Order: sequence, then structure tokens, then C-alpha cells
Amino acid sequence: MTKLRLAIVGAGPAGIYAADILLKSERQFDVSIDLFEQLPAPYGLVRYGVAPDHPRIKGVVTALREVLDRGDIRIFGNVRFGEDITLDDLKQHYNAVIFSTGAIRDADLDIPGIDADGSYGAADFVSWFDGHPDVPREWPLEAESVAVIGNGNVALDVTRMLAKHADDLLPTEVPDNVYQGLKASPVTDVHVFGRRGPAQVKFTPLELRELGELRDVDMVVYDEDFDYDEASLAAIQTNKQVKVIDRVLQQWRTRPGVNNAGGEASRRLHLHFWAKPVEVVKDAGGRVAAFRYERTKPDAEGGVVGTGEIREVPIQALYRAVGYFGSPLTGVPFDEQHGVIPNHEGQVLSADSNERIPGVYATGWIKRGPVGLIGHTKSDAMETVRHVINDASEWWQPAHPEEDAIPALLEQRGVRWTDLEGWHRLDEHEMALGAPHERARIKVVPRDEMIAISRGE
Repeated sequence: MTKLRLAIVGAGPAGIYAADILLKSERQFDVSIDLFEQLPAPYGLVRYGVAPDHPRIKGVVTALREVLDRGDIRIFGNVRFGEDITLDDLKQHYNAVIFSTGAIRDADLDIPGIDADGSYGAADFVSWFDGHPDVPREWPLEAESVAVIGNGNVALDVTRMLAKHADDLLPTEVPDNVYQGLKASPVTDVHVFGRRGPAQVKFTPLELRELGELRDVDMVVYDEDFDYDEASLAAIQTNKQVKVIDRVLQQWRTRPGVNNAGGEASRRLHLHFWAKPVEVVKDAGGRVAAFRYERTKPDAEGGVVGTGEIREVPIQALYRAVGYFGSPLTGVPFDEQHGVIPNHEGQVLSADSNERIPGVYATGWIKRGPVGLIGHTKSDAMETVRHVINDASEWWQPAHPEEDAIPALLEQRGVRWTDLEGWHRLDEHEMALGAPHERARIKVVPRDEMIAISRGE
């Protein structure tokens, strides 16, 4: 039976699902898979991109854990592609590679003043509150009034974490430094801005409903935003998700103090629709002072047009949550415009000639961009894996396919890599830290500490 030695770079859902699908479906090849991850822990954005108060979504971890715990996939954590191991190395040891490195950078918002002191990308803030080991441990939470730009689930995660009282996060796996930072935050008002109307938002009903359940936070919506056009009314009638979102928002309109923000709570969460970003206004010191936007209206074709009416809201901090963006990988083609590896159904293409590059594949967000939920990731991986199998005649012919060659190579280069057993050690350690406080876990944040625990040092 022909041997397929496959490397997968990136141990988030996309990489783990690709490995699982290949191992379950393949009968004509003897498959052996090594998973490389730059962090000492697996699960990617499920561990470092989902707010800590979302245990339901983190249930995905259970499914991923079951795949890894079968023991038929080797993990090499704390291995940086391009530094600790290269594409040339992989060609020496494998028949093919799948890149599943995701999209973790913030997409740009190209407006004047976006570089102001106090203007942040949502992805960086998410990495901070999720205890990512490679971001600073402190976050400047000094603003009383904050703007969040975007109408997707990430925008709502950021909004919820800013507006929620820190004590209400204690039952979760929120890192201690994050709890302390949020506890000291002086925030009173969080303003969320979307360029389209309530019937065109990208967040899910569940996320929206959670906002309205925050303790001691008033929801503020504005009647002027609910003058629906025919396209919006049709969307509410025909799309179940839009209908539920509208129902939630309409209920909020009946709450006391909705339009004038005169409720009883100590914090207010304002939703502004029909708001196109124009400028981040700076003060004399270059800090965020206000958010300027143009009021929009529907264009009768599902989009919006500007009305020419400019408005301004005083703020001291701003978070842009307008999408994620992929990062280039050493020696691998990259589409700078879309933030993805150029590909056809997961088969990687050269950047200049658009020709297929044998043995190199992509799956997940680095393949298709940051769209779709976990379910899409599975079907996406299936498409890529099908090509890996069908392209057998084009596989690399590695000089050293022996399985013990990779640990030897990493050892020789002084890489302190972590394995599955090490992840179990770290996982158990974090759960033990949380147990006395009746918490699911308390994350270990410093990279060196994660590595030392994983390696039993």
C-alpha cells in the first residue's frame, strides 16, 4: 500500500478537520499526518478567538479533542513555519502539505485618523482578552465612551466584553489579568456603528440576544433607524434569522429610556445603523476624540448611499471589527488584496502564472477568506482533501520520509516543541487552576510557562 506522509500547518478547526476527514475516508493509502502549530496549544481561534463567556461555541473543542485524542495524528506545537521549519524541509519529509493557518490580522479601515492613539483592531483586543501568549498582558482601558465599528459577531463580542461587568465573567475561563483590567475600566457608553440597516446585519440572533441580557446595561436603539424600505421588509418576511433579529430589536424599542438613553443602568450600549465611517477625529495630542460618520439610506438594490448628513459622537477609544485578514507564509504564494493563499478548490496556485503548485494545498480561512462558521470549515476541508488524494501522481517524493526524522530535525535546531501528551499536561494544569474557584479553567498565558508545563520541565 502506498504511503501518504502529509504535513498540515495550523492546528485550528480547519487543520484538525482536514486530518480527520483524510484518516476516516482514505482506504487506498497508508496515511500518516503531522500537525504543526506555532502556539504551544491547539484549537486556533476556538481557543484564542472566541470570547470567554461563550462556552456553547467552545463546545466545538470537545469534538476537536476527540479527534486528537485518538492518537493517530502527531502534533508538533510551538513550531513556527518559516523559522523552525520551512517549505524545503517539508519537501524532504512529506508527500504534500496543507496550510490551514487561518486569518488572524485585522482588515484595514481606510479612513482619516484611523491611526490615532486609542484606535485599535478588534482582533488584537480579542487576542488580549483570550490570553494569547504573543500579545502584551496590559490593555489600555481608560475610555468612558467607546466606538465599535462593524455589524458582525466579532463586533458584538468586543462590544459585550467592553460593556459587561467584569464580575459577571468570573465563572468563565477569563485570564486573571484580563479580569483585573476590565474591572478597572471606567466605561459608561459603548456605541456600535453599522453602515447598513437593522435588516442587513451580519451577526446571529443568539449573539444579539445575549447583549440584551447583560446585567446593569441599558440597550439604546433609535427610532429613526427603523423606517424600513421594501427590501428590508421583504428580508424580515422571508428570512427566519432576520425576522428573529428584528423581533429582538423591536422589543428593545419598548424598553424605558431607549431613544434618550435615560435608563437606570450604570452602562449604556448604543446601536447606530445607517452609519458610514468618515473619520476618526483626533485631539491636539493625537488621541481619539470623536467618531465622524455619514448617515446613509437604502439604495433600493440592497446597498446603501450617502445622504450627505455628517454626524459626530464624542469618544475616547475606537475598535474596528470590519473583518479578519490572512498573513503571508514564507515561500508560499499570497494574495495581498484578499489576504488568502491563491488556490483553486484548495490546490495552491502560483501568484504570477496562476499555475498549480504540486504538493501544496490550503484549507479554512487562509483558503477562502474569513467567512462562514465551523460547518463550512468541514465541507471546505473535504474539497481540499479530495484533491490531495486525486493528485497522487504529483506528490513530492521525499528523501527522508521516516517518522523519527522530524523530531530529530527539531531537536537539532533547538526547538522546544510540544506534543499531544504535553497538551494534555497543560490542559489538566489549567483545569486544576480553575477548580478551587469553580471555574472551567484558568488559562496559562506566558508562552514560556505554557512550554515548560507541556514539556514537564
